[in-house]
Amino acid sequence: MNKALEFNKTFEQAERLITNGRLQEAEEKFQSLLSTGQHREEILRALVDLYLHGRQAGKAIETLVALTEEVPDRLYYYSRLGALLDGIGETAAAITHYQRLLRRQPRLAEAHFNLALLYKRCKRYAEAVTAYETAINLGIKNVQEVYSNMGVLYSEMRQKDKAIAMYDRALEIDKKYLPAWFNKAGILEESGQRQQARDIYKRILEQDPRHWDSLARLAHIDRVTSNDKHLITALQQAVVQATDNPQAREGLYFALGKALDDTGQYEQAFDAYRTANEMGRIRNPPYDEQVVERYFNAQIKQFSGDVIQNKQSTLAASPIFVCGMFRSGSTLIEQILGSHPEITSGGELDFMPWLASTRLMPWPQKLMEANRQDLVALANEYLSHVHELFPDAKNITDKKPDNFLLLGLIKILFPAARIVYTRRNPSDNCLSVYFQQLGGNLNYATDLKNIAHYYNLHVRLMRHWTDCFPDNIFTVDYDELVQSPEPVLRQLLDFLGLEWSDRCLAFNRTANLVQTASVWQVREELHTRSSGRWQNYANFVPGIQSLFDKNV
Repeated sequence: MNKALEFNKTFEQAERLITNGRLQEAEEKFQSLLSTGQHREEILRALVDLYLHGRQAGKAIETLVALTEEVPDRLYYYSRLGALLDGIGETAAAITHYQRLLRRQPRLAEAHFNLALLYKRCKRYAEAVTAYETAINLGIKNVQEVYSNMGVLYSEMRQKDKAIAMYDRALEIDKKYLPAWFNKAGILEESGQRQQARDIYKRILEQDPRHWDSLARLAHIDRVTSNDKHLITALQQAVVQATDNPQAREGLYFALGKALDDTGQYEQAFDAYRTANEMGRIRNPPYDEQVVERYFNAQIKQFSGDVIQNKQSTLAASPIFVCGMFRSGSTLIEQILGSHPEITSGGELDFMPWLASTRLMPWPQKLMEANRQDLVALANEYLSHVHELFPDAKNITDKKPDNFLLLGLIKILFPAARIVYTRRNPSDNCLSVYFQQLGGNLNYATDLKNIAHYYNLHVRLMRHWTDCFPDNIFTVDYDELVQSPEPVLRQLLDFLGLEWSDRCLAFNRTANLVQTASVWQVREELHTRSSGRWQNYANFVPGIQSLFDKNV
């Protein structure tokens, strides 16, 4: 048998072994072929697929690296390698491999585009902008997509005007490019330009009546009234029609629930929210009470007051962190504080959890082993990121609600940090979480029992932090705030070391970006409609109050 026939026979045997689930034997066949030195690219490519089929990411990455060395100018292999590395949190390594390719082929526009996405993931914003611009200058195809992506990047950098300019550039190239229209409407919403955003969503639906995300946004952008029956009907029809897009359908059910809630149809609203959350449970990993309890207990055990004090850096910086359960009023507090002349709203910055997940893994062992020089470097990296976004700001709020999980780290990096903790009636808070489509890994948010379980753990952890550094945490009770705003706000500003400003009471007229689900609620005057809202649903969630610890 000649070598070509023998090669093909062995290769086909290995493929059959994969089909039969005998992956180790298939790997041995491929490795034996690899040792011959022939057809290396084909064999390595087959090994990558085998390792991915067997969920062996490490071996797949090693083999892709070998492929990029075997065929050093083929973008496809770098793209697969970069996606795998990024998926396991090794984004910096993915960047290094793309840079290796671009040293060989500096005019490869698509590689610059992919590199820009990775730079953005690593918060290297200036480099991301440069990479996008390079891709454009090199004549990348579908340039409207690049401009739209740059708009998203500038939006994340809180540069509204530049973001809109990028979306407009995309639309100059293709006036029917819906991602740019939708993203532009989103940033107009975030900046409070309701009518302009509404008009764009309607324009998108005229072009594509099945653009479900735009239809859902129309339910969220206004308070729905009895005169908007056509919108409710459209949503009811859409949830039936959108069977081919489960995530959009989930969002439509949340939008339908919101519209029905606005019009006082509470039983139908709850049915819509329940269906939405049932869909959310499918796309999220199961909530494991024991795993979550172990995490919270470990935080309390590992971050004692003495440990925090002994590990603290020497920095005098005193950033402001606003945290608490999602839907507890943190966005409202930030909007109020952002109206003060000496405070800039930072929004939901993800720098702190990003530092923990990229610089301090395994967590928290690496933090405990870090020396003060390492901690100062980490703290300065955080400050550098924030300064890049807000170079002229005096005081910046970092309003990532679940930063309450990282208050031990925050107080170690910034001993003088000022922490504003928001809370509200537990039943109202948990129902509000249940009524909101939350992304990320918030798998507790799709079941009321799980939400209450998580809520109780969060209260216990906050009590621990308060015991550790009582003078650095100010608690804002949402229900007290909406009843008597000025006394609460005067105490809060005093805690922050700032003078009173009447502008804080006119927060709903402040022109800034609000990039959270509460984008429109915080542009209303203070009201008490949300206090006790859970009672509208008491018949559908009997015993909800019994889910909470007695001391909550």
